[in-house]
This record gives sequence, C-alpha cells and structure tokens, in this order.
Amino acid sequence: QVQLVESGGGLVQAGGSLRLSCAASGRAFSSYALGWFRQAPGKEREFVAFINWSGGSTNYADSVKGRFTISRDNAENTVYLQMNSLKPEDAAVYYCAADLSLSWNPSTRPYEYDYWGQGTQVTVSS
Repeated sequence: QVQLVESGGGLVQAGGSLRLSCAASGRAFSSYALGWFRQAPGKEREFVAFINWSGGSTNYADSVKGRFTISRDNAENTVYLQMNSLKPEDAAVYYCAADLSLSWNPSTRPYEYDYWGQGTQVTVSS
C-alpha cells in the first residue's frame, strides 16, 4: 500500500508561483511512478505531469509545459510540482497519485494509477 499526502496549495495571483509537495509512505518510494492530476469544478480530472520510478522520465500536459516542473526526492519520499507563471485556468484541486507499474513512461490516464492523495486546492486570482 501507498499513502500520499499533498500540501502547498493556496491562493496566488496570476503570474505567481507555488510549489506543491506530496509525501509518500508505505511501499518503497523508489519502486513506483508518481503523477500530478488536477480537477476543476464541473470538469474531469486531468493529467498534469508524471515522473517515473527512477526520475529518468518526465512528461507534462501541453497546457503546463514550460511552466511546471515535476521532481522527486527519493531520500525524502516526496514528489514536488513547481508551478510558475500561474494562470486563472490552473485553479483546481491538485492530486498526486502513484502508479505501481515499472513502466519507463507511466500513464497519463487517471484510472491507471493505483493510489491517490486527498488533494490540495490551488486558487489563482486574476
């Protein structure tokens, strides 16, 4: 089993930055991939970024490329999402999720992830 706890959300002005953290416990941290997803009111949950088990492969949704960076610290059992140049359309509840497959390129589909955190709210004012 994997337990995930997100933090770092909040209110920020457009153009500002936030760093989200997701602390993991349970299964060995370096044995699974991690993804960030987000869900705005009335919308489906959407892929934001993933990082594979080794940190050697990352991928981003087109809407966040060049602005968001995902990273992991295997010593701290934590995955991060650095979000810069935030836009009002980035506002959502952000979730981290664990994918237990050892694929070099993890999935971008939410249903293929095995464990989820409770989410952290990001609000961006214009």
